[in-house]
Amino acid sequence: MRHQKKTVKLGRTAAHRKSLLANQVCSLIEHQRIKTTLAKAKAVRPLAEKMVTLGKKGSLHARRTALATLRQKNAVKKLFDDIAPRAADRNGGYTRIVKLGARKSDAAPIAFIEWVDAPVVVEEPAAEEKGKKSKAAKSPVTEATAKPARKAAAKKPAAKADKGDKPAA
Repeated sequence: MRHQKKTVKLGRTAAHRKSLLANQVCSLIEHQRIKTTLAKAKAVRPLAEKMVTLGKKGSLHARRTALATLRQKNAVKKLFDDIAPRAADRNGGYTRIVKLGARKSDAAPIAFIEWVDAPVVVEEPAAEEKGKKSKAAKSPVTEATAKPARKAAAKKPAAKADKGDKPAA
């Protein structure tokens, strides 16, 4: 029986698991949302929430403890400067796990893990698309270069069709 054995082993040694979880939390801090397997997301959640709790304390000791766990200075800085202040009025539950379904290759359940109070991520791709359109409009050379290539590709199949028609006629 596994009573009071909370650690999810994930099929890894202790050192590998510790590194994996630390890297996942750093990625979560950097990107605000990561896509991973459901088991890893459930294992990352307690560590991520402990790091936010340390960030809310804000002391030097808390910063050094977070750095000892995460081992990335830029992630700890972002945690203490950006993420922890956003969660200042919240007493826990800083992360959300959204199930996405099964992965195609091995049918492993996939999920997003993200910050509950993160800014909306959906708006960013729309801004990028607008940026791409404006860049395309600004540089007509790119459009002009693309069009002749399409015309040349369109002419090649037509030429092959003509050759095929001649012997048949």
